[in-house]
Amino acid sequence: MSHQPDPRREIDGDVYVSPRHLASTTGTGDPALAPLLDLGWDLRYDEDSNVYVSAPDRRVRLGYLPEGEDDGLWRINAYKDSFGPPAWGVCFNDRVPTEFVQAFTTVLATAYEQGPDAYLARPVSGVDEHDPFLAVVPLLKQGWEIDRPRWGVFAVQAPDGLAGMEFTTGDLDPEAELTTRDARWQLWAGKSIDRPVWYATASTDTPVGLLTAVTECVADPAPLPRWREENFSYIKGMAQLTPILPPGPPAPTPLDVRRAVASRRPAALPAPSVPRWSTTSRPALPGPRR
Repeated sequence: MSHQPDPRREIDGDVYVSPRHLASTTGTGDPALAPLLDLGWDLRYDEDSNVYVSAPDRRVRLGYLPEGEDDGLWRINAYKDSFGPPAWGVCFNDRVPTEFVQAFTTVLATAYEQGPDAYLARPVSGVDEHDPFLAVVPLLKQGWEIDRPRWGVFAVQAPDGLAGMEFTTGDLDPEAELTTRDARWQLWAGKSIDRPVWYATASTDTPVGLLTAVTECVADPAPLPRWREENFSYIKGMAQLTPILPPGPPAPTPLDVRRAVASRRPAALPAPSVPRWSTTSRPALPGPRR
């Protein structure tokens, strides 16, 4: 199966960025907001142009915060009680590739339609689709390697060493998980987790299906389209850029082939001007001279 983008589709960019974990934000949040807005979720703005999207029952809320207090551009929380503390929280910073956020919100929209048993499903080790290890599997299938960077941390690292995902064991402060990078899960890209170019965090009770949606998108070997001049949209000096070639002419149809063959055939010879049969007598031949 080919993982190259379909050249027949209009591509928003002039270069492909690979591997895709070295891409960055597209600079617009619309694609990631669309799956929730398509369900009719409430959309509001504040005076600073931050965007807030809420489910009809207010039990799932998203903030798109370009003018927030830190670099946490996307903050998404779910609640058992709309007036209680969050059951789980996810944060994507301002350089995360927009496609990764869109993968998350797309599956979140589906889970919300299925009900609380889906969007509030807690991870449980050894229990089928709720096992936390499932979130790591897409990365392992693409050659990411298991690592033990420090005590109490299970990690996987990209083959180029420029991205990783960590799972912290033991007890964590629930409030810190929602407001800092000290969360159960952390996905990052750059030269080190201490100074990442982009990162995403997820708290302890984030459903495995939502996490897996992101790691499947990260693990996809297809490159991401970007504009070369918009170098904020990829990690300059690390990402490989390949020019996007314009699509070639469409393949000829069978009718096109028949027409082309017909146009190359030689013209038919004209019919003879003298009919084969005639009732007119031929003129007499001249006799010998005397």
